[in-house]
Amino acid sequence: MNSITNLSARQLRRAAEIKEKIQSLESELNRIFTSPEATPVMEAKPKRKMSPAARAKIAAAQRARWAKLKGAKLAVGPTQKAKRRMSAAARSKISAAAKARWAKVKAAKK
Repeated sequence: MNSITNLSARQLRRAAEIKEKIQSLESELNRIFTSPEATPVMEAKPKRKMSPAARAKIAAAQRARWAKLKGAKLAVGPTQKAKRRMSAAARSKISAAAKARWAKVKAAKK
């Protein structure tokens, strides 16, 4: 950056003008931030209160919706498939194959 001693008169005047603009803008910003208009007071809205009768109506309607859904699901519910059972012969075949495999493994270790 140039030193102030190396600037011409024209450049010095221009620098002074820019500095004055910056100062005026800063003072304007300070006025905006400190003015009472900048922070509008928010008034609290009054809470809406529901009457007990209205709450009862809403609750009854919700219970009716749940009953309708639950009733519909019970009638349409999926039927459970019967568990698949293995016959005794199949079980004995698997058991024999497993015993043969283990016998082979034990024989290989000896």
